[in-house]
Amino acid sequence: MRNNVETPCLQTIQAELVNCRRCPRLVAWREETAQTKRRAFRNEAYWGKPVPGFGDPAARVLVVGLAPGAHGSNRTGRMFTGDASGDFLYPALYRAGFASQPMALNRFDDLCLKDLYITAVCRCAPPANKPTPAELLACRPWLEQEMEALVNLRGIVVLGRIALDGLLATQRFAHVPKSQVAFGHGVLTRLDGDLPWILCSYHPSRQNTQTGRLTAAMFDSIWQQARALVADIM
Repeated sequence: MRNNVETPCLQTIQAELVNCRRCPRLVAWREETAQTKRRAFRNEAYWGKPVPGFGDPAARVLVVGLAPGAHGSNRTGRMFTGDASGDFLYPALYRAGFASQPMALNRFDDLCLKDLYITAVCRCAPPANKPTPAELLACRPWLEQEMEALVNLRGIVVLGRIALDGLLATQRFAHVPKSQVAFGHGVLTRLDGDLPWILCSYHPSRQNTQTGRLTAAMFDSIWQQARALVADIM
């Protein structure tokens, strides 16, 4: 366990994050989307703010995704909640014992995560799901603060190459040569010192799941491996 003296509190980070307005393009897009809405959700109140991380403060496993979906997390206010990616992710987490239930409907449901915390390299829904390099840079301190606050952190599952690149750009991994960490589904990297291991997965987007690039069995193997890795540490 890392020393928790003067480490930031996740609740404080979340409270500050939801008021972030660092990126004008993202602020405009997330708020416009929250006003115009998708027809299927026209009677719902959209979150329309940066989406904070979600999960167990004592987690040993951190999950890093890309960004909130315009009508998913930007609507519900919780990571991977309310869209097809979450519909694929949470059942897999449930099967592996990381989630209390397979359904993620909104931030007021009874879903709890066990030994796992979910975050992203970009916290606002970006147009076309593509944050700019400058926007990723502006958002990076939030991820860095969360990693510092997760004092039991032992491993990180990255969902997609952009998530991996964003993780490796943080201060904790800045000295790690990028050539040491390859991206590929199921690729595991163990690093020297007290750095967490990194396990890569394809992102559970419709583009991947509907084409068969990422199957339920392939995704289950990621979470089973993550479970085995933290079990070995105990």
